[in-house]
Amino acid sequence: MATGEEITPALQGSWGDFWLFRFFVNAAGYASIVVPGFLLIQYFKRRNYLETGRGICFPVIKSCVFGSEVKSVHQEDGSLAPRAEPTESSTARQVFKLLFCAAGLQASYLTWGVLQERVMTRTYGATETDPGEKFKDSQFLVFMNRILAFTVAGLYCALTKQPRHGAPMYKYSFASLSNILSSWCQYEALKYISFPTQVLAKASKVIPVMMMGKLVSRKSYEYWEYLTAALISVGVSMFLLSSAPNRHVSTVTTFSGIVLLAGYIIFDSFTSNWQDALFTYKMSPVQMMFGVNVFSCLFTVGSLLEQGALLESLRFMARHSEFTAHAVLLSVCSACGQLFIFYTINQFGAAVFTIIMTLRQAFAILLSCLIYGHAVTVVGGLGVAVVFMALFLRVYARSRMKKRSKKIPPGETPVQKV
Repeated sequence: MATGEEITPALQGSWGDFWLFRFFVNAAGYASIVVPGFLLIQYFKRRNYLETGRGICFPVIKSCVFGSEVKSVHQEDGSLAPRAEPTESSTARQVFKLLFCAAGLQASYLTWGVLQERVMTRTYGATETDPGEKFKDSQFLVFMNRILAFTVAGLYCALTKQPRHGAPMYKYSFASLSNILSSWCQYEALKYISFPTQVLAKASKVIPVMMMGKLVSRKSYEYWEYLTAALISVGVSMFLLSSAPNRHVSTVTTFSGIVLLAGYIIFDSFTSNWQDALFTYKMSPVQMMFGVNVFSCLFTVGSLLEQGALLESLRFMARHSEFTAHAVLLSVCSACGQLFIFYTINQFGAAVFTIIMTLRQAFAILLSCLIYGHAVTVVGGLGVAVVFMALFLRVYARSRMKKRSKKIPPGETPVQKV
């Protein structure tokens, strides 16, 4: 069995494997597609192609550059995502749906997390005489995830009724690019930090989001939001600063890992904010999933072909059937997890979904420690407990505030914000 304990030194054996170099090479590949696309869009807009264009290419160019501009579609339109029927559903049926959603989310993302760590930190083809080799190209894994998500979302849109699409297709490219980069940073970070550290960093994403909201958008927050953010900071610090005497090498947090995690948080925050803006076109979540993944497939396959990395990754798959199974299952879990997210939020709301996913993060840390032998000290374990306690407090406080705001007459402020 491959142990994969020599992580950082082996990965930095050549300059071409250094993450910063790979980042710029990937970015150059994306730029080779983005820049010509940007110039074409500007050309069609300057020519007023919407008024003067004609021919068989006109519908395609109109959809990609101008869209249908149907921002005024009403939410009551039945073509949007189907709603649950709580008034007619029995309690047993609702409980079954909740268990189904929870089981689907847990199975999809727990399996995804275990496989992600296996693929990025362990070797393949190891024998008693051969140490095996590691898969190093994170961009190929992103491509695998996106092409399956694109297929699933496309089939769903084709088989179910969807609202009329109005957004210019090129607008998906911004969310797609940031989504690719955030996923790439997430995979690359596992080469330098442990999976539990990565999960806790994701859980603490609320802190930089609040800071950016305060500094850039001048948002105000309630006292309980500051309290829970402080608790998350304390918990993460306890975990990161705790030390074990015989700690596994992969739990050492390096500067590169921290930078990559910061990149993940920044790109992921941009993705969610840009998608919020796109939802003004009243599209369904699956349409959003399809549009973003169209460009994600285009960007990643273009960059892989330019680097010659696509064929090399396919050769690695041919040499190691175990890796092929892991990569395919990783993509299946990612695509199924997205569908479970949409269904759970539609049926039970964001609060229930947040509770399920918070539990998933705790289980993911536990599984990683059990399967891959990450050492966690008592102080580190207490830090993890503090983080998740703070996350549950946020969910509870937010739900209480929503209930209270419905009871308070308009014009009164229930809680002072700062």
